[in-house]
Amino acid sequence: AGVADALERNGHRVTRIDMDRDLAAKLVETKPDIVFNALHGSPGEDGTVQGMLDLLGIPYTGSGVMASAMAMDKVMTKRVWTALGLSTPQYKRLTPDEQTSESIAEIPAALGLPLIVKPPREGSSIGMTKVTDAAQMPEAVRLATRYDPDLLCEQFIEGEETTCPVLIVEGHAQALPVIRIVAPGGNYDYQNKYFTDEVQYL
Repeated sequence: AGVADALERNGHRVTRIDMDRDLAAKLVETKPDIVFNALHGSPGEDGTVQGMLDLLGIPYTGSGVMASAMAMDKVMTKRVWTALGLSTPQYKRLTPDEQTSESIAEIPAALGLPLIVKPPREGSSIGMTKVTDAAQMPEAVRLATRYDPDLLCEQFIEGEETTCPVLIVEGHAQALPVIRIVAPGGNYDYQNKYFTDEVQYL
């Protein structure tokens, strides 16, 4: 709603479309000049909607199919980074068959505490737990696997949290100012991202 309101204030003609199974038909009927993709998670950020828009020949904001699919899959992202020689926190990925009580119990010793347990293909910190005690592992695994059958356990890296939007302007990447995120207790989770006013963006 905020995006649509801002576009309308700037003189653009806007049609709001909610995501459902009839999205393609709605887009064909509406014939937009461009889609401002304000969807979060799957299928809006994982390349699915991007592929549909490509097939329909409709330009859209944000990354394309490959970048969206790779960025949504955190294990694939790590594999790409590692192949390019970039550092990434140590991690363990467990498929459903590998999620035995023994293999889960070994993770705190392998990665150290605290550690992060999360679904590998979700966004907005959904299903994520910061594990500070090994006894928290079973519940953290149950929460994460509600959203993804696979499991990602990752070394916790302490430090400041920042974000930096990058736009393509006339074919060139342009970084906007870096924003430091200060969340209560250092916990920038789903609740703090969307439902509190306590997070500072500096």
